[in-house]
Amino acid sequence: MTKPPLLMLVHRIPYPPNKGDKIRSFNLMKQLSQDYAIHLGCFVDDNFDLQYIDKLSQWCQSTQVINQNKWQAKLVGLSGFLTNKPITLPYYFSLNMQRWVNETLRQYNISDVFIYSSSMAQYVEQAHLSSLNRIIDFVDIDSDKWRQYASKKHGIKRWFYQREARLLQQYEQYICTNFSKSLFVSNDEAQAFRQLMPPALASKIHSLLNGVDTEYFKPDPNLTAAEGNLPQQFIVFTGAMDYWANIDAVIWFCQHVWPSIIAEQPQLHFVIVGGNPSNEVKSLARISGVSVTGRVVDVRPYIQHAVYAIAPMLIARGIQNKVLEAMAMNKAVICTAMAMEGINAPDSTGVVIADSAEDFKLACLSQLQQPKLQHSRQWILNHFTWPNTLKKLLDLFAQEHSK
Repeated sequence: MTKPPLLMLVHRIPYPPNKGDKIRSFNLMKQLSQDYAIHLGCFVDDNFDLQYIDKLSQWCQSTQVINQNKWQAKLVGLSGFLTNKPITLPYYFSLNMQRWVNETLRQYNISDVFIYSSSMAQYVEQAHLSSLNRIIDFVDIDSDKWRQYASKKHGIKRWFYQREARLLQQYEQYICTNFSKSLFVSNDEAQAFRQLMPPALASKIHSLLNGVDTEYFKPDPNLTAAEGNLPQQFIVFTGAMDYWANIDAVIWFCQHVWPSIIAEQPQLHFVIVGGNPSNEVKSLARISGVSVTGRVVDVRPYIQHAVYAIAPMLIARGIQNKVLEAMAMNKAVICTAMAMEGINAPDSTGVVIADSAEDFKLACLSQLQQPKLQHSRQWILNHFTWPNTLKKLLDLFAQEHSK
């Protein structure tokens, strides 16, 4: 039986699934490919990912992959000041992508569209496309992340971030109004978005939880790091290290928590694992006991052999994949309440929530001295496997066709 066509637009190539947004977009693409012939449009913003473009043919009938120059995109993004748009929109706009979208919709007579990230909605926002079944996965509330950034800045940066938050929220409301359904990564996130939107839009807003590959992320003492020997005793943070929220988290931990820990436990190491570390993150390796790995072949050995994982997120929205992955490997996780949002695991799983620097230090030391028994994997198996969390995705498309 021939599968119906579907246009899928993603702001970053959904393969390999090695960072937060790509993990979700990959699994969504994989799920949708079971019932649809996918025509995928996306950008590549990391030259490392160019080698994977051909892999997309496993799930997609056709692709349009545009190599994005970040510096050029930033300059183009500033044109938003001339048009009173959030800079996110011109940053992700490409005339070649728009032409491909227009031609693909026409050539394949497409009626179903799946958008991943608000920045890609602009390609199908035109009024004449209102007959399309357009479902968007906002994932989380981008406008609120900018609002959080603004709260930490001063002067012109604060004004800039506040402007982006305000204009993005207006755009989010426009898209929610005109698209069939708006999806978010957790019930908490969906409810927070409902509170920002007019009550009439509430029925369009749904949650679609993240998941974790529990066959890949599972306890395995035989895992070894391709990069070499691991410290004898260490704690770990994982994530894309060019992402503001992750940068902010490890800097805060190293400045406000780590000195107290290392003073009492001088044998302990703190390993920061993730690709494209910023200069600020690289400089943390000068601190006693701190290591910055950069991109690794496999993150699992670092999680497996760590005493526990940390997620001291001070800026966050949605669900933290780093927490799901550590829990799937049955590791204790010490994190802020913000990092646990949407996961909502009870204390009995081995998760410890601490928000102040003092509480975080005490939680870290306590877990070293009196480790709690781990039951975190079972929570993941019960609540966050991809087959379970994505069950309703295809139903959402079917509901629109039944109207």
